[in-house]
Amino acid sequence: MSSNRTSSEPGGDAGATQVDTSSAPLADRMRPGHLDAFVGQDHLIGAGKPLRVAIETGAPHSMILWGPPGTGKTTLARLIAAHAEAHFISISAVLGGVKDIRAAIAEAEQVRAKDGRRTILFVDEVHRFNKSQQDAFLPHVESGLFIFIGATTENPAFEVNNALLSRARVYVLKSLDADAITSMVERALLTLKSESVGELRVDAAAIALLTEMADGDGRRALNYLDLAVSFSAARGDIDIDETLLGEVLAGGNVRRFDKGGDDFYDQISAIHKSIRGSAPDAALYWLARMLEAGCDPLYLARRLVRIASEDIGNADPRAIRIALDAWETQERLGSPEGELAIAQAAVYLACAAKSNAVYTAFQMAQDDARNHGSLPVPVHLRNAPTALAKSLDHGAAYRYAHDEPEGYAAGERYFPEALGEKRYYSPPSRGLEIKIREKLARLAALDKASQNRRG
Repeated sequence: MSSNRTSSEPGGDAGATQVDTSSAPLADRMRPGHLDAFVGQDHLIGAGKPLRVAIETGAPHSMILWGPPGTGKTTLARLIAAHAEAHFISISAVLGGVKDIRAAIAEAEQVRAKDGRRTILFVDEVHRFNKSQQDAFLPHVESGLFIFIGATTENPAFEVNNALLSRARVYVLKSLDADAITSMVERALLTLKSESVGELRVDAAAIALLTEMADGDGRRALNYLDLAVSFSAARGDIDIDETLLGEVLAGGNVRRFDKGGDDFYDQISAIHKSIRGSAPDAALYWLARMLEAGCDPLYLARRLVRIASEDIGNADPRAIRIALDAWETQERLGSPEGELAIAQAAVYLACAAKSNAVYTAFQMAQDDARNHGSLPVPVHLRNAPTALAKSLDHGAAYRYAHDEPEGYAAGERYFPEALGEKRYYSPPSRGLEIKIREKLARLAALDKASQNRRG
């Protein structure tokens, strides 16, 4: 059997692998043996919910479990196998490959041939498998050789191929709330006491700190508790208080953040939308969250430049300069001084007048440029650097705006003739664009007067 693959028989501890767990991490020892002991995810396995009914009736189906780390994806898969009395095979897509997939398929075939039992094939971090590896499961899911359960921390719509996705139901698991984490920790303490740890005592303040540090990740909470107990035992102490826990976990308060993953882009989206919504305090919070989690400040500075152009534009042209200055400050000074400049820019952008008029106008112009082909430049706008060009009337009848009244050639045409006159840019009555709007209205009035004179 491949070292990247584990299997277990039904019954007993809900799919616990057939190995000695006495030295296993606390998080593994605490996997619940029945559904009622599973903590969190009531929206999926609460009383009467479809997934719970499917589990309790022993009628599982192929599924993708999508959620943050430590929310119970692996545990839930094992519970499903136990309730279905199915053979359970687990593959890690981080370490496994085609060889492990083939071995799992062969094992499932042997189990079916031996006693006709179903197999549940669990693939952890399924998004790490490439398309061809994911495709290898398809015929066996179709034939019913095994029920496929994939676990992923990434959006399956992007990371799981469509053919496999269409054959599996997607269930979204949520980060565990404080009550769920606290419940897990308190249950783990009872287990530790039963394992002859002694009269272990953990005060309420320490449990509260542990819950906060876990950041919605049940596995992290139990691993931290395990570490604290080991540290306490090594010192000959049986009391774990907030001070001791703080020493053990110093520097461990890392917020959930996966560069390139959903959490990363969700938080970037939150910054952008907070600034667009003129909410400086929220913008600062999300900015601090990302910096705290290790995001490159230069990446955040670059995003602020995009926001200054897309959502503020000509309503306050100073915004893009301020964003660029923050970017340059970060490059020159580094952290933490540069981060303050980025925060300053974020606040300015959030408080600035908002306009996406240029952004919208440019998209409309791009659509016309793509959809209308290579329309010729009007003759009067063409360059005439040679005698031949002049003989073809290139530039003839062009009106030099500086020589016109008010510096504007009223009624002049600048679009290709086949396209007609277009209006893409419509500035709102906000910020500097109030003045721009007034200027364009004046020019439109001059155009109309010129047209009336010609008419």
